[in-house]
Amino acid sequence: MEKKEIRKQIREIKKQYTLEDKKRMSASVWQQVEHNEVFQRARVVLAYWSMDDEVFTHDFVCKWAEEKTILLPCVKGDELEIRYFDGREKLCPGEGYAIPEPVGRLFTDLNKIDVILVPGVAFDRTLNRLGRGKGFYDKILSQTKACKIGICFDFQLLDRIPTEVHDVRMTQVISSR
Repeated sequence: MEKKEIRKQIREIKKQYTLEDKKRMSASVWQQVEHNEVFQRARVVLAYWSMDDEVFTHDFVCKWAEEKTILLPCVKGDELEIRYFDGREKLCPGEGYAIPEPVGRLFTDLNKIDVILVPGVAFDRTLNRLGRGKGFYDKILSQTKACKIGICFDFQLLDRIPTEVHDVRMTQVISSR
């Protein structure tokens, strides 16, 4: 299947679930992440503030910001900037997708990131990722040696997805199974 067709199919499946369903399914993902040895050792984590159709991250980010340095991406034109997460009250709607983004300090040393929790439209069993098509994450992922953990619902984990040269593989994929 083409990337465009996979994105369409996953979008249709997501519509079958309410936000409450997705929050409930997200709980098993975060339980697995919290028990993940690499995450437990990590001090600096690049996470994401979820949109309504993604694995729900808000509670997870707030919880772990008390113990770890949590970073969040911000869309700036065709790039992602990374900023420190300093609390829910310091988020403002971003320019890209109107996702709440931190407005505080910029983070630039990608080598200090231990773990990146990566959203995606779909992942496959050989750790490939299909994003929304803008290439935002691939640019960041290609510049760091951090552990890259793909985060998804079960129905987003496919046997195979098409890849291109610039696509960056995950270190692991954790789904809601």
